[in-house]
Amino acid sequence: MSTTGGSLATEGFYSKLIDDEPVAYDYNHRSPDVGHRAHPVSPVKLNLGAKAPGPYRLATICLATLCVVLLISIIAVTAHYKSKPQGGGEATSELQKQKQGANMSDLIATISKLQQEKAQLQKEKDELLAKLDAKIATTAPQVVRPTVKVSTPTSKSTSTSTSTSTSSIVCPTGWHRFGNSCYFISSRERSTWSGSETRCQKKGGHLAIIHTAEEQTFIWDLLPRAYWNAFWFGITDEHAEDDWKWVDGTPVVGTFWEYGEPNNHNQEDCGYMIKTDVLTRVAIRSWYDAPCSMSLPFICEKEMVPSSSASMSH
Repeated sequence: MSTTGGSLATEGFYSKLIDDEPVAYDYNHRSPDVGHRAHPVSPVKLNLGAKAPGPYRLATICLATLCVVLLISIIAVTAHYKSKPQGGGEATSELQKQKQGANMSDLIATISKLQQEKAQLQKEKDELLAKLDAKIATTAPQVVRPTVKVSTPTSKSTSTSTSTSTSSIVCPTGWHRFGNSCYFISSRERSTWSGSETRCQKKGGHLAIIHTAEEQTFIWDLLPRAYWNAFWFGITDEHAEDDWKWVDGTPVVGTFWEYGEPNNHNQEDCGYMIKTDVLTRVAIRSWYDAPCSMSLPFICEKEMVPSSSASMSH
């Protein structure tokens, strides 16, 4: 009786466990506490167990669909923002090109205008220089050198005065005649300004004194061309600044300075003449001032008379 009651109690407990579990029971596995038989599994619970994965499948499909929609949205937004700057960049680039083109046109127009103004100014400058050269050539003082009168005996024991004829003046070798003077251009000899004056005196002359544009041009044409060919001549202001005098003490009138000269840049108290390789340089703008201590070649001048031409020493 008690055994039967215990068996029924066990079966009731086992039935309760099956009712509480939602999964199917494995018939091949029995609890050792069950002695006689197993309670059959309810068909309803087995069917429910087979349909349990359905909600998870639906949730998975919904989640996958949501992911696809989200991915498509991200791609669309990214493509939109990528395309927008590119379009703006192209528009900005085109606008910059237009501005650069306009600026370039303005710059070309400005350059063309400046070139025209430069050409006009150069033309005006050339005209002014031509007028200045003509004025200098016409207003330069003409120095009349004194004529030497020579007395010649006559059969009547009287003397008559005759003018010296310039055609009878003959310059020594290495000297060049202009009017009543002969000029010497040193080629190998070089000295300071005062040393050059001493050398000219030993030759019977002095550093060249120039009064007219014709005389200046004649001497300048005798000079050889070089990179910077400079020659001392007889002009200085070492006794008083800007009070230029010739070696014979007479004031300088009708000068032929280069533009901007004399400038007394570094105690420049003596004058020299240049003739360079620059073909545009002209004779009547070839004077410069320089320190008297510089060693340069020089230009000597010797006044001539017929009576002394035969006995002239070199």
